[in-house]
Amino acid sequence: MKILFVIPAGALMLWAATHVDYSHSTNFDNYHTYSWLKVGAPNSLWQDRIQRAVDAQLAAKGWMLAPSGGDAAIAAVGAAKDEQQLNTFYDGMGGGWYWRGGGGMATTTVETIPVGSLDVDIFDAQTKKLIWRGTAEKTLSGNPEKNEKKLQDAVKDMFKKFPPVAKG
Repeated sequence: MKILFVIPAGALMLWAATHVDYSHSTNFDNYHTYSWLKVGAPNSLWQDRIQRAVDAQLAAKGWMLAPSGGDAAIAAVGAAKDEQQLNTFYDGMGGGWYWRGGGGMATTTVETIPVGSLDVDIFDAQTKKLIWRGTAEKTLSGNPEKNEKKLQDAVKDMFKKFPPVAKG
């Protein structure tokens, strides 16, 4: 009897990962306005999308965009890269004589998956020190509308607990 082991490709896929780090001694209640330092992205379409997504989340938190001289300064960098994913299919025990069975076979395929990443840094405008960093990584599709939705979801998740409460 052959036993088939099938691992769905989706189970091995790189899913969304969002991480946040911040200065625990910073009192974010002191910040109400921000200015953009730069937005780096593969093209101007994505620069605009990243800036709009971050602006929307900060506006929802009560922060206001200042043309220059805000309490905080923001820089964001978006990028896309291809990552390799190995998918292995095991076809069971194989043939063989009597009770020992055979060695079975395995087939491994390599799939290239496009992954988008975004880093958003918030600096204190006076001290120039980094006070907050959000990072996100998501798989991309060939559909620009789906990718824009993934960007918006990633930024929303990134700013879910923003502003953080000072711990010290």
